[in-house]
Amino acid sequence: MRIVFLGLGVMGAPMAGHLAKAGHQVTVYNRNPEKAKAWTANNQGKAAGHIVDAVEGAEIVLACVGNDEDSLAVAGEAMAAMDKGTLYVDHTTTSATCAEAIAALGQIKNIGFIDAPVSGGEAGAINGQLSIMCGGSAENMQRAEAVMQAYAKRIVHIGPVGQGQLCKAVNQIAIAGVLQGLSEAVHFAKRAGLDMSKVLEAVSGGAAQSWQMDNRAKTMAEGKFDFGFAVDWMRKDLAIALDEARRSGATLPITALIDEFYKDVQQAGGNRWDTSSLITRLGK
Repeated sequence: MRIVFLGLGVMGAPMAGHLAKAGHQVTVYNRNPEKAKAWTANNQGKAAGHIVDAVEGAEIVLACVGNDEDSLAVAGEAMAAMDKGTLYVDHTTTSATCAEAIAALGQIKNIGFIDAPVSGGEAGAINGQLSIMCGGSAENMQRAEAVMQAYAKRIVHIGPVGQGQLCKAVNQIAIAGVLQGLSEAVHFAKRAGLDMSKVLEAVSGGAAQSWQMDNRAKTMAEGKFDFGFAVDWMRKDLAIALDEARRSGATLPITALIDEFYKDVQQAGGNRWDTSSLITRLGK
């Protein structure tokens, strides 16, 4: 298929790479042309200098950019140049309101839309093992799924447009709570003078086991955070979740508290640290 990928950050670049490896004709675009140049040096595909040039003749356009504002701007520019009957898939984590606005833009030109935020981080993107939560019609979902399989281990159609983004908020709420609990557990074990390797061997075999424990507990104990999903990104996502909660009347006291904890990490200079850096607050 003729596919366009807009946005070549830590997630978008490997996702686009998997599409090329799957045999699709891939054109990429990035605001920083050097990133597009680097992608084409390592993958079969071509780079476009402008969004309008990139989407010309595309069957499916996928995007993974920064936030609501970026997502709306990119979608608006792309859809204005896309052909009638094509499909736009947004992997950016945004608000459900943003997803609904993009879908409305698409309806003007009969362009299908799927909001499809992902979970699995940079490693999941590189290994083609992302979990994707989707919102949109069944027809558009079928078209999108055939393409997304190139970089996903799980694809779930949650419901209508916007529900993929609401599900991503659920994901981030759960992660925040787990990371705070894990931070306190690791902190407690270290202060108690326990052998951390033996502690993790024991508790990871029981009900306390989690992806975060398997992949982050050791580095948390070692004070290593220069990788992974950045605190700035998590605060952006939690702001979306908290805003949606105010709209729906959901009560999220722990999420709101952990968001403030992440603010502390930012103020300590940890904007780009991995989200497991919550533990740094406990050493003071």
